[in-house]
Amino acid sequence: MTTSVLREITPLGENDFMYVADRHKKEFDYPIHRHEIFELNFVMGGAGCRRVVGDSSEVIGDLDLVLITSPDLEHVWEQNGAQTADIHEVTVQFHLDFESPSSPFRTNPFRAIHLMLTRAKRGLAFPAEAVMMVSHRLLNLSKIQEGFLAVQEFLSILYELSKSEGARELASSAFAKVEVDSDSKRIMKVKSYIDEHFRDEMTQEQLSALVSMSPSAFSRYFKLHTGKSLSEYIIDIRLGHAARRLVDTTDSVSEICWTTGFNTLSNFNRLFRKRKGCSPKEFREKYQKTKLIV
Repeated sequence: MTTSVLREITPLGENDFMYVADRHKKEFDYPIHRHEIFELNFVMGGAGCRRVVGDSSEVIGDLDLVLITSPDLEHVWEQNGAQTADIHEVTVQFHLDFESPSSPFRTNPFRAIHLMLTRAKRGLAFPAEAVMMVSHRLLNLSKIQEGFLAVQEFLSILYELSKSEGARELASSAFAKVEVDSDSKRIMKVKSYIDEHFRDEMTQEQLSALVSMSPSAFSRYFKLHTGKSLSEYIIDIRLGHAARRLVDTTDSVSEICWTTGFNTLSNFNRLFRKRKGCSPKEFREKYQKTKLIV
């Protein structure tokens, strides 16, 4: 059976900028889904819930805030071990053109927001300090009756979040189908090569020669700019492609293992469980739930 994540049809009309859903509930019961428009989702009182964004799966605390700006990124908040009788969830879904050359979000005043929206193509989770800073404003957002003032307040919230430190991308770039990016042309060149040749054997010597650096200097340089060793980065890219194929195809686990650059099935299963918190089979089963188009 082919896994099919459903595409949600949102309440936003053609001439609407945003839609705010402010609700109290006892449990998370909405299925895994994706949608064309962007989403900022705030959860209060959901400690123990499992948040799945692409190939990221994490158990959240009492406060959770995630921004998603990709139409192809699957996501869901699952009940898991959440016991709270009153879960308060505020979801802001919105249209915003930030990528076209003429977009005002490419101008200097919006530079921080533009960067945040770009990072959020992989799903962006904000640290507790940032969530607490804007939580009261998100809780009041649905009470603002005048449309212009509501949009103004929401853009101000986005700006405050864009200045916060510690936000984390959730899904891997390979799973989210996001182009690699870096502030270094050398790192960009290496990342692009790895993304194109992830199935092949690659050595530090080979990749360092690609950017005319010694292997030892390249190793330090790569970790400085990515926060990961070269081997860790390559494994993450391969696992992201593997997770994407587990969702999008009916290929066997062993076939996916061989065609994403892993040498043995046991090593693939071990690394997948270590990085994703479950086996490849269990990961696929999470995406084979009954799903709903609204």
